[in-house]
Amino acid sequence: MAKVIEYRDVEILRQELTVLKNVNLSVEEGEFVYLIGKVGSGKSSLIKTMYAEIPIESGEAKVFDYDLAEIRRRDVPMLRRKIGVVFQDFQLLTDRSVADNLLFVLKATGWKDKEEMQERIDEVLKQVEMENKSYKMPHELSGGEQQRVVIARSILNKPKLILADEPTGNLDPETGHQIVLLLRGIAEKGTAVIMATHNINLVEEFPGRVIKCEDKKVVEPE
Repeated sequence: MAKVIEYRDVEILRQELTVLKNVNLSVEEGEFVYLIGKVGSGKSSLIKTMYAEIPIESGEAKVFDYDLAEIRRRDVPMLRRKIGVVFQDFQLLTDRSVADNLLFVLKATGWKDKEEMQERIDEVLKQVEMENKSYKMPHELSGGEQQRVVIARSILNKPKLILADEPTGNLDPETGHQIVLLLRGIAEKGTAVIMATHNINLVEEFPGRVIKCEDKKVVEPE
Protein backbone atom coordinates (compact mmCIF):
# COMPACT_ATOMS: atom_id res chain seq x y z
CA MET A 1 0.00 0.00 0.00
CA ALA A 2 1.16 3.52 -0.74
CA LYS A 3 2.04 5.78 2.17
CA VAL A 4 -0.16 8.85 2.49
CA ILE A 5 1.66 10.38 5.48
CA GLU A 6 5.30 9.99 6.52
CA TYR A 7 6.62 12.00 9.50
CA ARG A 8 10.15 11.52 10.80
CA ASP A 9 11.48 13.24 13.90
CA VAL A 10 9.07 16.14 13.45
CA GLU A 11 8.81 19.07 15.87
CA ILE A 12 5.73 21.31 15.97
CA LEU A 13 5.62 24.71 17.69
CA ARG A 14 2.76 27.03 18.59
CA GLN A 15 3.74 30.59 19.55
CA GLU A 16 7.36 29.47 19.95
CA LEU A 17 6.44 26.72 22.42
CA THR A 18 6.99 23.07 21.56
CA VAL A 19 3.64 21.28 21.21
CA LEU A 20 5.00 17.96 19.91
CA LYS A 21 8.52 16.68 19.29
CA ASN A 22 10.18 13.56 17.86
CA VAL A 23 6.98 12.72 15.97
CA ASN A 24 7.37 9.55 13.89
CA LEU A 25 4.23 8.52 12.07
CA SER A 26 3.26 6.81 8.86
CA VAL A 27 -0.25 6.19 7.52
CA GLU A 28 -1.13 4.14 4.45
CA GLU A 29 -4.00 4.34 1.96
CA GLY A 30 -7.25 3.01 3.39
CA GLU A 31 -6.11 3.05 7.02
CA PHE A 32 -8.53 4.22 9.71
CA VAL A 33 -6.60 5.79 12.58
CA TYR A 34 -7.81 7.25 15.87
CA LEU A 35 -5.80 10.17 17.23
CA ILE A 36 -6.46 10.39 20.96
CA GLY A 37 -5.18 12.49 23.85
CA LYS A 38 -6.31 15.09 26.36
CA VAL A 39 -7.46 18.55 25.34
CA GLY A 40 -4.32 20.56 24.64
CA SER A 41 -2.16 17.51 23.96
CA GLY A 42 -1.45 18.56 20.37
CA LYS A 43 -4.03 16.56 18.38
CA SER A 44 -5.41 19.55 16.47
CA SER A 45 -1.95 21.00 15.92
CA LEU A 46 -0.75 17.71 14.42
CA ILE A 47 -3.77 17.57 12.10
CA LYS A 48 -3.29 21.20 11.04
CA THR A 49 0.29 20.52 9.97
CA MET A 50 -1.03 17.89 7.57
CA TYR A 51 -2.88 20.46 5.48
CA ALA A 52 -0.19 23.12 5.97
CA GLU A 53 -2.17 25.32 8.34
CA ILE A 54 0.67 25.10 10.90
CA PRO A 55 4.29 24.89 9.71
CA ILE A 56 6.70 22.07 10.51
CA GLU A 57 9.51 23.38 12.72
CA SER A 58 12.00 20.61 12.00
CA GLY A 59 12.22 17.01 10.80
CA GLU A 60 10.84 15.39 7.66
CA ALA A 61 7.12 15.55 6.94
CA LYS A 62 5.47 14.31 3.79
CA VAL A 63 1.80 14.15 2.85
CA PHE A 64 1.45 12.46 -0.54
CA ASP A 65 4.46 13.82 -2.44
CA TYR A 66 4.43 17.20 -0.73
CA ASP A 67 7.34 18.04 1.56
CA LEU A 68 5.62 20.03 4.33
CA ALA A 69 8.90 21.40 5.64
CA GLU A 70 9.61 23.04 2.28
CA ILE A 71 6.16 23.54 0.76
CA ARG A 72 5.67 26.79 -1.15
CA ARG A 73 2.60 28.89 -0.48
CA ARG A 74 1.38 28.51 -4.05
CA ASP A 75 1.39 24.70 -3.68
CA VAL A 76 -0.78 24.66 -0.53
CA PRO A 77 -4.13 24.86 -2.42
CA MET A 78 -3.12 21.84 -4.54
CA LEU A 79 -2.27 19.86 -1.40
CA ARG A 80 -5.58 20.81 0.23
CA ARG A 81 -7.57 19.64 -2.79
CA LYS A 82 -6.33 16.13 -2.08
CA ILE A 83 -7.44 16.25 1.56
CA GLY A 84 -10.94 16.28 3.02
CA VAL A 85 -11.31 18.05 6.37
CA VAL A 86 -14.21 17.42 8.78
CA PHE A 87 -14.57 20.01 11.53
CA GLN A 88 -16.30 19.64 14.89
CA ASP A 89 -18.23 22.87 14.36
CA PHE A 90 -19.32 22.01 10.78
CA GLN A 91 -18.33 25.35 9.17
CA LEU A 92 -21.18 25.18 6.64
CA LEU A 93 -22.23 28.37 4.84
CA THR A 94 -25.41 29.30 6.70
CA ASP A 95 -26.90 31.45 3.93
CA ARG A 96 -27.24 28.68 1.34
CA SER A 97 -28.74 25.22 0.99
CA VAL A 98 -26.96 21.89 1.40
CA ALA A 99 -26.60 21.52 -2.38
CA ASP A 100 -25.31 25.07 -2.74
CA ASN A 101 -22.73 24.48 0.01
CA LEU A 102 -21.37 21.60 -2.02
CA LEU A 103 -21.61 23.51 -5.30
CA PHE A 104 -19.56 26.33 -3.77
CA VAL A 105 -16.70 23.90 -3.01
CA LEU A 106 -16.77 22.36 -6.49
CA LYS A 107 -16.63 25.76 -8.16
CA ALA A 108 -13.83 26.87 -5.82
CA THR A 109 -11.79 23.78 -6.73
CA GLY A 110 -12.07 24.26 -10.48
CA TRP A 111 -15.13 22.29 -11.59
CA LYS A 112 -16.89 23.88 -14.57
CA ASP A 113 -19.44 21.47 -16.08
CA LYS A 114 -22.87 22.03 -14.45
CA GLU A 115 -24.07 18.51 -15.19
CA GLU A 116 -20.94 16.90 -13.74
CA MET A 117 -21.18 19.08 -10.63
CA GLN A 118 -24.81 18.10 -10.07
CA GLU A 119 -23.97 14.41 -10.56
CA ARG A 120 -21.14 14.61 -8.03
CA ILE A 121 -23.33 16.42 -5.48
CA ASP A 122 -26.01 13.72 -5.87
CA GLU A 123 -23.38 10.98 -5.47
CA VAL A 124 -21.87 12.26 -2.24
CA LEU A 125 -25.23 13.06 -0.65
CA LYS A 126 -26.39 9.54 -1.41
CA GLN A 127 -23.20 8.16 0.12
CA VAL A 128 -23.94 9.93 3.43
CA GLU A 129 -27.70 9.20 3.22
CA MET A 130 -28.68 12.85 2.82
CA GLU A 131 -29.99 12.75 -0.75
CA ASN A 132 -33.47 13.92 0.33
CA LYS A 133 -32.16 16.97 2.22
CA SER A 134 -30.25 18.78 -0.53
CA TYR A 135 -32.71 21.72 -0.59
CA LYS A 136 -32.57 22.34 3.17
CA MET A 137 -30.67 25.14 4.89
CA PRO A 138 -28.10 24.18 7.56
CA HIS A 139 -30.24 25.55 10.40
CA GLU A 140 -33.03 23.15 9.38
CA LEU A 141 -30.79 20.14 9.98
CA SER A 142 -29.87 18.32 13.20
CA GLY A 143 -26.23 18.27 14.33
CA GLY A 144 -25.79 14.76 12.97
CA GLU A 145 -27.29 15.73 9.62
CA GLN A 146 -25.02 18.76 9.39
CA GLN A 147 -22.01 16.55 10.09
CA ARG A 148 -23.10 14.17 7.32
CA VAL A 149 -23.17 17.14 4.94
CA VAL A 150 -19.68 18.12 6.13
CA ILE A 151 -18.46 14.59 5.37
CA ALA A 152 -20.14 14.79 1.94
CA ARG A 153 -18.29 18.06 1.38
CA SER A 154 -14.99 16.47 2.43
CA ILE A 155 -15.26 13.66 -0.15
CA LEU A 156 -16.39 15.79 -3.13
CA ASN A 157 -12.96 15.75 -4.77
CA LYS A 158 -12.33 12.05 -3.99
CA PRO A 159 -9.48 12.74 -1.54
CA LYS A 160 -6.95 10.09 -0.53
CA LEU A 161 -6.91 11.47 3.03
CA ILE A 162 -9.64 12.67 5.37
CA LEU A 163 -8.76 14.53 8.57
CA ALA A 164 -11.64 14.56 11.03
CA ASP A 165 -11.03 16.76 14.08
CA GLU A 166 -13.43 15.69 16.86
CA PRO A 167 -16.24 15.03 14.34
CA THR A 168 -18.50 13.58 17.04
CA GLY A 169 -17.69 16.20 19.69
CA ASN A 170 -21.03 18.03 19.44
CA LEU A 171 -23.21 14.98 18.81
CA ASP A 172 -25.18 12.57 20.98
CA PRO A 173 -23.69 9.05 21.35
CA GLU A 174 -25.99 7.33 18.84
CA THR A 175 -25.34 9.94 16.16
CA GLY A 176 -21.63 9.80 16.96
CA HIS A 177 -21.67 6.04 16.29
CA GLN A 178 -23.26 6.61 12.88
CA ILE A 179 -20.60 9.19 11.96
CA VAL A 180 -17.78 6.80 12.93
CA LEU A 181 -19.34 4.02 10.85
CA LEU A 182 -19.65 6.41 7.92
CA LEU A 183 -15.97 7.41 8.16
CA ARG A 184 -14.88 3.79 8.51
CA GLY A 185 -16.88 2.93 5.39
CA ILE A 186 -15.00 5.66 3.51
CA ALA A 187 -11.68 4.19 4.70
CA GLU A 188 -12.71 0.75 3.43
CA LYS A 189 -12.99 2.27 -0.05
CA GLY A 190 -9.29 3.24 0.04
CA THR A 191 -9.22 6.72 1.63
CA ALA A 192 -7.01 7.07 4.73
CA VAL A 193 -8.98 8.57 7.63
CA ILE A 194 -7.46 10.15 10.73
CA MET A 195 -10.06 10.88 13.38
CA ALA A 196 -9.10 12.93 16.43
CA THR A 197 -11.29 12.17 19.42
CA HIS A 198 -11.25 12.19 23.20
CA ASN A 199 -14.20 9.78 23.29
CA ILE A 200 -12.58 6.54 24.42
CA ASN A 201 -15.94 4.73 24.34
CA LEU A 202 -16.00 5.11 20.55
CA VAL A 203 -12.49 3.70 20.27
CA GLU A 204 -13.50 0.69 22.39
CA GLU A 205 -16.72 0.09 20.46
CA PHE A 206 -15.18 0.39 17.01
CA PRO A 207 -11.57 -0.80 17.45
CA GLY A 208 -8.88 0.47 15.12
CA ARG A 209 -5.31 1.67 15.07
CA VAL A 210 -4.75 4.19 17.87
CA ILE A 211 -2.16 6.96 18.06
CA LYS A 212 -1.91 8.98 21.25
CA CYS A 213 -0.58 12.47 21.93
CA GLU A 214 0.84 12.75 25.45
CA ASP A 215 3.79 14.50 27.10
CA LYS A 216 4.60 16.28 23.81
CA LYS A 217 5.09 12.95 22.04
CA VAL A 218 3.10 10.76 19.69
CA VAL A 219 2.95 7.11 20.79
CA GLU A 220 1.10 3.98 19.70
CA PRO A 221 -0.28 2.28 22.81
CA GLU A 222 0.39 -1.47 23.01
